[in-house]
Amino acid sequence: MDHGKDDAAQQAASALIAELRHWREVAGVSQKALAKLVGYTPSYISKIESGSLIPSREFVESADEHLRTGNALLRRWKALRDAGAENRGERHQGSISGDDPQAAPGNSLIVEHEKAELAFRDGMFKTCIRRHLQNAGNEPVTQYLIRIAVDRYPGDPERSNRLYREFPLTWEEIGLSAVCQGEPMTWRAKHDRDAFKEVWLLFENGDERFPLYPGQSTWIEYVYTVSADKWGPWWTRAIRLPTKRLSMTLDFPAEMQPSVWGIETSMTAEASPFKTPINRANSSDRVIFSWSADSPPLHARYRIEWKFKNEIAREVDAMKTLAPSERMQSLGIAQEGETVLYEVSRRFDLPTEAEDARRVVSQLVSTMERVAQAHTFAKGMGVAAPQIGISRAVAVVRTPDGETITLINPRIIDESTEMDEQYEGCLSFFDVRGMVPRPVCIEVEHQDVDGNTHITMFDGPISRLVNHEIDHLFGQLYRAKMRPGVEPIPVSQYKGTGQPWTQGRT
Repeated sequence: MDHGKDDAAQQAASALIAELRHWREVAGVSQKALAKLVGYTPSYISKIESGSLIPSREFVESADEHLRTGNALLRRWKALRDAGAENRGERHQGSISGDDPQAAPGNSLIVEHEKAELAFRDGMFKTCIRRHLQNAGNEPVTQYLIRIAVDRYPGDPERSNRLYREFPLTWEEIGLSAVCQGEPMTWRAKHDRDAFKEVWLLFENGDERFPLYPGQSTWIEYVYTVSADKWGPWWTRAIRLPTKRLSMTLDFPAEMQPSVWGIETSMTAEASPFKTPINRANSSDRVIFSWSADSPPLHARYRIEWKFKNEIAREVDAMKTLAPSERMQSLGIAQEGETVLYEVSRRFDLPTEAEDARRVVSQLVSTMERVAQAHTFAKGMGVAAPQIGISRAVAVVRTPDGETITLINPRIIDESTEMDEQYEGCLSFFDVRGMVPRPVCIEVEHQDVDGNTHITMFDGPISRLVNHEIDHLFGQLYRAKMRPGVEPIPVSQYKGTGQPWTQGRT
């Protein structure tokens, strides 16, 4: 048996799976939604992404069309077909039109240091990425793939997609330029989408070629700009190559009173604040934020989000005229009466749908940050996927101490006989507060993205927060849990705002 050829087939299959997941993520399309578009079952797509089924050419071509990939999936499918044919002792005759030459294998390049800088001036965001690359492989590297993606409204993909369909990101406004050790690099577009670009940076220019040979290292730098009306309040660095050090710097006008925070997600889909603080340095007219991490794990994503407090002040002034529920609606929270709030959310098939779970968790955390900027939650808070219009079984809870709890496919399997009755609020009808009896302690069965099942006990106020969010995943609002004859009171009559719950028992 030729293990080298088996490995080639396996690598080709993994590349196709990764490509499909990537384009679904770019389009903000779940497995179920894609299945509806292409006329296949969600189970069929689930099996493809788990590696247990090789897709048909018809599926691949249809997915390419609906996800607008520029035939990226078909190229991966042809590579897989050819690898499989060679393993059977056959050989495909002829070349494949449109195939992109590949850079050195991913594990051949090592990023010694990535220094990423983002600056905001005169309504434009300028990104400068410097990477110190080392070729640890056996072949010279002649090109390097980079990605440029924008999302004006994180957590609301439909709204972003509408914006970029009408006003697509253009090469002219990006103004991409790149250098290697001071030498200009030619570049060539691989994918050109409304909100997403992939570009090959070539180790050459009109005067010479300068490949990165085995054992050599070099600095490359690329710069591009995007206007503020197309760039959302976030910036993500994804670790796609072995990286020894990542540095991120943000340069904002001091007059805009910037406030920033960091969110880290990984292969486990757990979303958590940065493990180390973001440093802040003030000058007369600029504020510089900096953060770094050593040996970040592959596939980790580091996301910095921000608010400009002068904008917040204007938003707060504008919101003063809105009812509390209208404020939440303006932040993307589904409101009472919307169908999605009364549906039983669909569970994730894990680990097959791990990427979907990660994407929804990221949207929940982003929404939570925006809501927390608009209202103080002394009792803690939570957001369930149906509240952002996604009928999937996942919720995120933040405790009064700032701990973030991610609940995937949760269900309550046991609860105490002791009960506690307290006022609750709900982002989906925030004009009122309701007195809700709940168990003092609950046991919750939930999963991680690898499909492992966990049982966690929650008690006290945290139990109430978790119970409230799990109810959302089963189509229940807290009104259904109130005692007969008891009605919510207007928030203007509620006296507990800004205070923690005082535990009582009945």
